[in-house]
Amino acid sequence: MQVLDSETRIRRQIAANPVLLYMKGTPAAPECGFSRAAVGVLHELGQPFAFVNVLTAPHIREKLPQISQWPTYPQLFVNGELVGGSDIVLAMVADGSLQQLLASLPSAP
Repeated sequence: MQVLDSETRIRRQIAANPVLLYMKGTPAAPECGFSRAAVGVLHELGQPFAFVNVLTAPHIREKLPQISQWPTYPQLFVNGELVGGSDIVLAMVADGSLQQLLASLPSAP
């Protein structure tokens, strides 16, 4: 079995998941208010998403900010692009741009 370095693993996760949330905790049990807010928005919009709990993946928690150029968690990626953290996600929901972005995703087969 090949062991992937952290950057390769992160880039593969982002590429493989149309909507991916790097967060503290899990969607069922977020471990910070910001992660809870981001999960709440995605659930409210009925948007399926993958997640990575950075509290149980310290190698990802340390490396992702260098890749994304975003220092805090959560980090939401849509179609391989960083959307931002919970403040940006909440602002985008308020102005409708997140719904527009998610509506542009290809439909699941």
